[in-house]
Amino acid sequence: MSNPFFQPLPASGIPNFDQIQFSHYREAFNRGFSEHNAEIAAILANPAAPTFENTVEALERSGALLNRVDAVFWNLASSDTDEQMQELERDISGEETQHHNGIYANAALFARVEAVKQQADNLQAEQAQLLAETYQSFVRRGARLSESEKQRVSAISEELAGLQTQFGQNVLQDTNEYELVLEDAEDLAGLPEFVRQAAQAEAESRGHQGKYLFSISRSSITPFLQYADKRELREKMYKAYTQCGISSTDNHALIPQIVRLRTEKAQLLGFESHSEFMLDDRMAGKPEAVHELLDRVWKPCQERVAQEAADLQARIRQEQGDFELEPWDWWYYAEKVRAERFDLSEEEIKPYFLLENVRDGAFDVARKLYGIEFTPRPDLPVYHPDVAAYAVNEADGTLIGYFLFDFFMRPSKRGGAWMSLFRDQSNLDEWQHPVVVNCCNFPKSDPCLLGLDEVRTLFHEFGHGLHGMLSKVRYASLGGTNVKQDFVELPSQIMEHWAMEPQVLKSYARHVETGEAIPDSLISKLQAAEMFNQGFNTTEYVAACYLDMAWHDADVVQGSQQDGQLDVEAFEQQVMQRVNKIGMVDPRYKSSYFQHIFTGESYSAGYYVYLWAEVLDADGYEMFKENGLFDADTASAFRRHILEKGGTEEPMAMYKAFRGRAPAVEPLLVQRGMVAAGATSS
Repeated sequence: MSNPFFQPLPASGIPNFDQIQFSHYREAFNRGFSEHNAEIAAILANPAAPTFENTVEALERSGALLNRVDAVFWNLASSDTDEQMQELERDISGEETQHHNGIYANAALFARVEAVKQQADNLQAEQAQLLAETYQSFVRRGARLSESEKQRVSAISEELAGLQTQFGQNVLQDTNEYELVLEDAEDLAGLPEFVRQAAQAEAESRGHQGKYLFSISRSSITPFLQYADKRELREKMYKAYTQCGISSTDNHALIPQIVRLRTEKAQLLGFESHSEFMLDDRMAGKPEAVHELLDRVWKPCQERVAQEAADLQARIRQEQGDFELEPWDWWYYAEKVRAERFDLSEEEIKPYFLLENVRDGAFDVARKLYGIEFTPRPDLPVYHPDVAAYAVNEADGTLIGYFLFDFFMRPSKRGGAWMSLFRDQSNLDEWQHPVVVNCCNFPKSDPCLLGLDEVRTLFHEFGHGLHGMLSKVRYASLGGTNVKQDFVELPSQIMEHWAMEPQVLKSYARHVETGEAIPDSLISKLQAAEMFNQGFNTTEYVAACYLDMAWHDADVVQGSQQDGQLDVEAFEQQVMQRVNKIGMVDPRYKSSYFQHIFTGESYSAGYYVYLWAEVLDADGYEMFKENGLFDADTASAFRRHILEKGGTEEPMAMYKAFRGRAPAVEPLLVQRGMVAAGATSS
């Protein structure tokens, strides 16, 4: 059988997944590297003087085969992997890093790019942006360094690629290996029927017939911590979760190596720390700007979470409990207080959030905002039976692209939720429509009922998907989500707002048994409870941001070493003590399973980006509320200035073009319940 990667893609742009065998990857990667090298050599061999077309655009065209293989392999390495794939992933991560380092370290190639930069007077705006990004990519990978320094940067990058890949695989291994299997009624006490059904389905899928299985996947552990009456089991589950990455593997050994190498690389490139290196290419610019935002939110949220903790402790005392509130108690007693204070329980809520209805609700919001339609296409190839494919069209029928939804958790899939692409939108030589995928990790059950956090997750990732789908640029490397890291969460987070709007809820939140729309009385309860537990939510998130920034501050890490050694748990404690974090709330992620920052560089010194983008999304959504949730002009402005633009302009310029002014921080503080609406924050 010929290698499907060497054949033209189908008209849909979706790979023929059923034809791809594991053996095809290595052959395709090898040819991809070889062809890319030949294309680079052709650019260098061009006797004509360097121009934008024969150098920068030629670089943009190069590596087409390698990009195709990458798109399939790296997506499936996250969403449908196995031991063979993981072994190849460890090999390829280093090889691919070495390959790209060789290109960016090529002095003759950089000289051509530099020559174009020096004479770039008559470029169109998107061409100028591509030139600037290309030049910056060379510089940030060491193009200005001496030969020996380039070699060291390359060696560091290769080593980091291997360590980061191993980190993520360790988390997946520990997540898959831990199982809490229950069958006694006493152990199941407090768990609602929907939680038991999901646990029973998971147990059956893993060969434990007639029992109930809970894992440390967030979709499994969170409802367990919310409802399980047996405190010792909650503690057992929570501690298993916080030991992920170190229970049967050893990410604590990898973290100091990753941090040390990142610091060395940053310093070779002229920065004092990895955080300064990463922030230099983001909207924030400097670590000081990040800390200023975190500090501004941290003080009021610590006051709020202290009151929440006192309320939960009072609830414990009310039940004659003779223990102090611990992290594994928070979800359980918060659920009790919420039910009591707002007459609201998850059991009452979930029947209105059938997965298929929530999905259709997201589709309907996109249709009302942008006039686009999602049509099921069961005839299209998918990489797993759980994946559903859709064609996306403009109102006039013009094809925009294809959208894949992959909802359910499985052992072959890493945790969390994300958006990716199997093909980027571009219009370099001809129009190329995008192929977008959204991945979530919902428990697979029939029916599949979502909690509010899962509803928001679906809308969030769908927002990323729209960013990739509605891209309208010439160059793929500037399209869709290829933007500054602290801007990329704006389209996703602003989409979350529509999920909980009453008029939107009435359209998609229908009872799984009766089909009746969610009643106004329940919507009122949801709105009343909207700010509940915000101190906790903000504390665990911002604490993780502080931890991320501390890991990438060279002075902080150096000052925490004893005899050249770094104790990961002691470091975490020191960071949390420095910001006076309340004891019974842990950071959202402890270091050993903090995949955002240790499985790759994009979110390192960057977990803050959700908060940074929340300033934008809270402020931007105010414009929709002022003009109308589905106001055509506002939606058109957001599509035109944000979603279609990708990274073709500077983010703040795009935001101001949409909003008409710079963002204000007050809507964020109101949104998180840190100040009252109409109040002025100091």
